[in-house]
This record gives sequence, C-alpha cells and structure tokens, in this order.
Amino acid sequence: MKKRILVAPLNWGIGHATRCIPIINGLLAHNFEPIIGSDGEALCLLKKEFSDLIFVDLPSYNIRYSKTKRAFKWLLFLQLPKINKAINAEHKAVKKIVHDYAIDAVISDNRMGVYSKKVPSVFITHQLNVLSGMTTKLSTKLHDIYLKKFDECWVPDFKGEANLGGKLSRNKKNKGLKMKYIGPLSRLNKTKSKLKYDIMVLLSGPEPQRGLLETQLLNQFTSSKQNILFVKGKVEQQQQIEKRGTITIYNFMRTKELQYAINESNLIISRSGYTTIMDLAKLGKHAFFIPTPGQSEQEYLAKYLDKKNSVPSCNQKEFNLQQLERVTNYSGFKTFENEIDFKTLFSLF
Repeated sequence: MKKRILVAPLNWGIGHATRCIPIINGLLAHNFEPIIGSDGEALCLLKKEFSDLIFVDLPSYNIRYSKTKRAFKWLLFLQLPKINKAINAEHKAVKKIVHDYAIDAVISDNRMGVYSKKVPSVFITHQLNVLSGMTTKLSTKLHDIYLKKFDECWVPDFKGEANLGGKLSRNKKNKGLKMKYIGPLSRLNKTKSKLKYDIMVLLSGPEPQRGLLETQLLNQFTSSKQNILFVKGKVEQQQQIEKRGTITIYNFMRTKELQYAINESNLIISRSGYTTIMDLAKLGKHAFFIPTPGQSEQEYLAKYLDKKNSVPSCNQKEFNLQQLERVTNYSGFKTFENEIDFKTLFSLF
C-alpha cells in the first residue's frame, strides 16, 4: 500500500504552490500518494495540474493587503492575531486530516500550523532570516519557534555564498533544527526554442498590488510595437486569451505552456518573488524586477540581484519603458542544474 503524504503550500500568491509541483512529481515517481491541502488560488492551480489527486481544504489566512508601501507592514502587523488564529485552525484541521486520510507524513510549504506529532513533518522555506526592517531579529526568532515544531526544514537553495536567496537562506544561529539544503525548486525545464516574444510580463502575488501593476504595465505597453506576451497570474476556472495590438494577454498558463513561453521570450518583467527567481535562474533568462511595494523579502532580493549585476530592478512608482534599457548592462541568470535526490530526501517517510 502506498504511503500517503500531505503536501500543503501557503496561499500567498501562487509561488508556494508552483514550487511544490516538483515535490509532488517526485512523490508520485517514488510510489507515494500525495494528498494536496491548501486554499484559494494555490489550491485551484494544483487542481489544474494534478486533477487525479485527492484535495482537502485548509483554513484561509485571509490576509488583507494595502495599496501603499507605507501601510503594508502596519496592516500586516495588525492582522497578526488573525494569522495566529488561522495557524491554530489549520493545525486542528491537520489533526483530523491525518486521522481521516491515514496520512503517513506531512510536507508544509510555509504553513506554520501544518505539522503533526504523530507522523514525520517537514517545513519548506527559503526564509531562514525573515526580513521585516527594524524587527527582523524578532520576526526571525518567532519564525524559528514555529520551525522547531517540525522534524526537518528543507531549504530550496544552494548552500553557501553561491545561493540565490542571499542572506534570506542563511541562518547559522538556528540550533536544534535539522536543515537540508535541497537546491532550488523549479517546475520548468530549459528548452531549445526560437525567440517568439520580445518581452514577457509575468505577474503574480496578492491583490491589490498585482492588479495595480497589471494596469500600469498594460497602459505603458499599449503603444509599443514590440511583440509582448502578458500573463496576468490570475488562476481562474477557464483560460482566457486576448489580443490588444502586439500584446497577447493570458489570465494564466499551465506549467507546460509557461515553460515554452518563458523559453521563447527574450526578456521577462516580473515581481522578484523567490519562486520566480528560481524559475528564471533555471532557464538562464534576462529579467527586470519590480518588487511588491512594502514586501521586504522581494525588495531585498531585487537589490541583492541588482548589486550582483545579474538583474536590474526599480520600485513600482519609478518604472517606465526607458528602465528596460538598463538590461543590456546586466549578465542575466546563468542556467543551473539541480537534480534532487528524492530517494534520500523521502527516506524520512
């Protein structure tokens, strides 16, 4: 009988869900039965990718986001009691799921309450240092307390100075936690493709900032004569495709479509979310990053890669088409190969 593994990504944009796809495929290839737990767009996306699997709903964090950078951190801070309540609710739900579905192990991607004392529990995160400005030490310490409830922490990055996440994925002070650097996770593969698009806009992340950037970029590209592919990052029931002059607009793309589209694009404009960085690095692409206003992690990653002369970036208010001229002065990502030893990784189960 196949062992059942609960895989539960956080519904914060779709990055946590998409980077769980290679984990789910690895489980299937090694004769495990993944059970998928999440909520919102993350759950919807994985249902489209793995229609034959069992899915369970987990409580939503229902985080609200601000329209301004200044209000972002304060609004998030005020919601901490609600987030803590959601973590407790999902932990209660996981207890029932483990019992009802005879779960043999748990893999949580950034869902703090998804662990069990009865079965091995793994936490996936690239954030061993949780950046929050002046409160970084406190937020990291609180994060560590939750991490120690898990048997292992899998870090989707290379170990050492050659990593993609900079100081985010380095935490030498975290004692008592078994960490494994498993290398970057990407559902995409590099293909030999002819360039079809001059620019690909790849949006993601929570509202209202996703929608604000969508409007801003569509307005700026309206008069462009370049061949542009625009993916809104809105996971909906039906895929929709629209043409506006030289712009082709998708509401979302499935994995294979996205893989070919990125390979066929000369330049990618996107947020500087870590999952997007892993995908673009694996495919060796040139990019331009516009971090989500107020999101310290994305702002740090954008600056980190800009300083490394890999990818240029600017804040959302400053972006215009002239900014793209800077790309020629940057190296872009160098393609990496990362073969995960799933047999050894899953030996915990």
